[in-house]
Amino acid sequence: MPNPLEAIFNMLRITFDNTNEPKSPLHVVEVGDMWTYLALVEEFIRYEEIGLNTTSDDEVKEMLTDVVKICESQVKRLSTFMRKEGIPLPDVTSAKPHSAPNEIPLGVKLTDDEITNGVAFKLVTCSTACAKGQADSVRNDAGNMWTEFFLEWTMFGATLKTLMRKRGWLKVPPYYYAPGAPKM
Repeated sequence: MPNPLEAIFNMLRITFDNTNEPKSPLHVVEVGDMWTYLALVEEFIRYEEIGLNTTSDDEVKEMLTDVVKICESQVKRLSTFMRKEGIPLPDVTSAKPHSAPNEIPLGVKLTDDEITNGVAFKLVTCSTACAKGQADSVRNDAGNMWTEFFLEWTMFGATLKTLMRKRGWLKVPPYYYAPGAPKM
């Protein structure tokens, strides 16, 4: 059975066939979206490195390792695209050195709840940036890249939500009961 993500990507490639599209230059908003997103994802990796240095929970480590792979893949694809288009890359923070979770003093150390909720917040920020990038794209190759990034975040988000719900870390707003609605 084919990977559902690959099936969606193949469908989108067929739908947005680039073979007949003239290669126009990227416009300033497309370039700005790419530059900003690359800086955002690079900083997201630094947060994930902090989480990997902080947690001793195997499931949280696995989740962080998975999201680092997603981020690094997106950074590689977007950086390559930007270089080909002649777009300068943003300066980013250096990788965090490895440290042992037990060496970090309490009060400074992030809890697993804080790590996963920080990842969830960053995931929402990245998803929103992808949607904006896709909406701003005139060129199909740029639009397809944003759609792929968005779908990767959507797939990862489902896994993250499952972990957070299982551990009781999911932040849920108060329930709304309409006036006059039967009480449950």
